[in-house]
Amino acid sequence: MLRRNQVLCLGLVLVLAANLFLELRPKEAAQDLLQGGLHTRDGTVMARLFRLEKAVQQLEENMRLAGKQQAKVEDTRMKMNHEVHPAPKAAQGKAVETKKPAPQKKLFPSSALFQRWGEDLPEDEQKKAQDLFLRFGYNVYLSDQLPLNRSLPDTRDSRCLQKVYPAQLPSLSVILIFVDEALSIIQRAITSIMNQTPPWLLKEIILVDDFSSNGELKVHLDEKIEFYNRMSPGLLKIVRHTERKGLAHARNLGWEAATADVVAILDAHVEVNAGWAEPILARIQEDRTVIISPVFDNIRFDDFKLTKYALAVDGFNWELWCRYDPVPESWIALGDVTAPVRSPSIMGILAANRLFLGEIGGLDDGMLVYGGENVELSLRVWQCGGKIEVLPCSRVAHVERHHKPYALDLGAALKRNALRVAEIWMDEYRHMVYLAWNLPLQSSGIDYGDISSRRALREKLKCKTFDWYLKNVYPVLKPIHDVVGYGRMKNSLDRGVCLDRGPVPGNTPIMYTCHEFSPQNVYYRLVGELYVGPLVAENYDSQHCLTDPGHGEKPTLEPCSKAAQSKLHILWDFKQGGSVINRDTRRCLEITREPLGTRGLVLRTCTAQVWEIQFTLGAWGRADAL
Repeated sequence: MLRRNQVLCLGLVLVLAANLFLELRPKEAAQDLLQGGLHTRDGTVMARLFRLEKAVQQLEENMRLAGKQQAKVEDTRMKMNHEVHPAPKAAQGKAVETKKPAPQKKLFPSSALFQRWGEDLPEDEQKKAQDLFLRFGYNVYLSDQLPLNRSLPDTRDSRCLQKVYPAQLPSLSVILIFVDEALSIIQRAITSIMNQTPPWLLKEIILVDDFSSNGELKVHLDEKIEFYNRMSPGLLKIVRHTERKGLAHARNLGWEAATADVVAILDAHVEVNAGWAEPILARIQEDRTVIISPVFDNIRFDDFKLTKYALAVDGFNWELWCRYDPVPESWIALGDVTAPVRSPSIMGILAANRLFLGEIGGLDDGMLVYGGENVELSLRVWQCGGKIEVLPCSRVAHVERHHKPYALDLGAALKRNALRVAEIWMDEYRHMVYLAWNLPLQSSGIDYGDISSRRALREKLKCKTFDWYLKNVYPVLKPIHDVVGYGRMKNSLDRGVCLDRGPVPGNTPIMYTCHEFSPQNVYYRLVGELYVGPLVAENYDSQHCLTDPGHGEKPTLEPCSKAAQSKLHILWDFKQGGSVINRDTRRCLEITREPLGTRGLVLRTCTAQVWEIQFTLGAWGRADAL
């Protein structure tokens, strides 16, 4: 307690001294200071003074909040001590024994929130924390207690600190997109941007609210914006949707409101790290057509500790769902860990020359809710004259939610947006997206919206083909052109169960109640391979092929490349409505009834069981088709 009071007293002295300094200095000096020293010879001194003023006012706010928080903590402690340590009765000649507090009962032992955090939290506080976790998808209870201006470990390679950037760099608008975030999360993002971005480069921070229902993001957020703008007049702006329009709309709204040379479009649940902005601005100054991604680190959703992520490039699969890919060998060969890394795609966080982003069409407003909009932009950038790079010396920490409470089922939006991208940008390879989502190529029943204006944009920009993109930018993604049957696969003896990937990890296929998820995706190729499970189709991560091991009666699933090298039996003869027969062993894939009434898979001499697959392509299955 004494130490805390000493710190508070010291803080008050600093506040009074700094406020006196700010009051007494000339008006012109104050104006220069607020402008970040743009017109002074000694920009370093002005920057320090600017940061001092911000820090002082932030300290005032933090001290006020800390006082309230400490009062609550002391009150809670007094109550707990009274309950755990009732006043002992006087005892002559005997020392009073004190008991250790009893360990707190875990109210939510299976909750992901309490696996690494909250061991000694009182029961009523556990309830508050769990309620907030379910509502937001991360630990708001803890976030509200953490300092807004906390320091993160610097995760850059030490060689990044030796980089020297031009004295004159473009101005920066930072756009923060959010819907129903916790207020403390947004404030911490704002604070980190203000603390870690040179003030003479940071022109504005624009908040975009995609129609939040969280009440504290109305009046309370406006009050916080007013507070920040007292420190840095005009720095913060907010624009709000009057209805939920989705991520692409929100990003466009922020971009349209921006006025700086460069826009950085971020999620609101981030904390930027030291030196994040200068590499971005310097690279875009060199080449206005490059779209930049920082390197992401992970802020854990439960304890808010930082986990450093390895450098990777951004890719996607045939569902157009994002993922990390290894950096290319060509970059490793350069021997420069600070060099930009060419990336096939971009994640949700990006920076771009503001005018160039407009020239290539911004974000596609036809993309709804969430998902696919970053892949759409990536294909457009590469095919229409731009490029995408990841900068190793720019790092941004991102809170990865445990769940997205505002959109619990994103499947419909992801599927719909993926088809829209395929129809605009992927030419003769669009069928791969339909196959990956297990949809018929004709009459899919999904309305992906009017795409005429985006096709006209592609024509206007004279964009390259998707075939060019695959060969020159993303050769890792492998199309398959000889799939003739795909979807759920059923046996005539029981149409209520489908061929299934089975437990993962594991290599044993099963029959399971039919559903619409990817473990029951089956793909039959003219060459005779039969894939079971999600469509991967990459050169470093192969599909799983149905295999007859040649002994025993159980089929297995093996990586196709490994099975082919080992000369396993992975080729099958199959016609729609016929038997599934291994070409080498001549055994049939059939089903049996297990003791508990379930269905099992066996390999045996054929008994005339027949199979059907959900969708077929071309004339496959007819006698003259092969």
